[in-house]
Amino acid sequence: MSELQSIADRRPWRFHVPHGHLNSVFGDDWFALRAEAFARFFGTPTFLIAQTVIVMAWIGINLAGWTKFDVYPFILLNLAFSLQAAYAAPLILLAQTRQADRDKAHSEADALHREELHKVSDERQQEMHRQSCLLVDMMAQNNKLTEQINNLAQQNIALTGAVHELAERIEALTVDLRDRLSAAKA
Repeated sequence: MSELQSIADRRPWRFHVPHGHLNSVFGDDWFALRAEAFARFFGTPTFLIAQTVIVMAWIGINLAGWTKFDVYPFILLNLAFSLQAAYAAPLILLAQTRQADRDKAHSEADALHREELHKVSDERQQEMHRQSCLLVDMMAQNNKLTEQINNLAQQNIALTGAVHELAERIEALTVDLRDRLSAAKA
């Protein structure tokens, strides 16, 4: 029982510990954390809305003539988009690759966990089967003991009856002997 209890007390994430180095996509240093945050920010509605607002403001300011830093056909804006795509694509691909590695490691850890659960379940079933067999044996022994007690009780009743008959015969013989002795004395 203590072995089963110790298995149950283990942490459920123990199979994931060997894959802990995969948790951070780009590593654990300052740049890696910022790169991961940046890659995660690319697909958010906040990023898309902010980018749309910036591009509309950029085009609006240049078309309105308030400034002339990027006139139509907006070559500087195209260059900014190209630069953004040049950095975003590798970061997103790296994040996808590392996420696939993490998913694979987690699925392997989950498979190990399921195997461990199956093993524990089998051990419990075997233990329950063993205990059931012991209970059946104990019940059979109990039945045999009950039969023996019943037989002994029947024998005790028979012996008590025999003792009672013998006591009555002894008393009858004693009365008869006393009567004979009193008749012989008289």
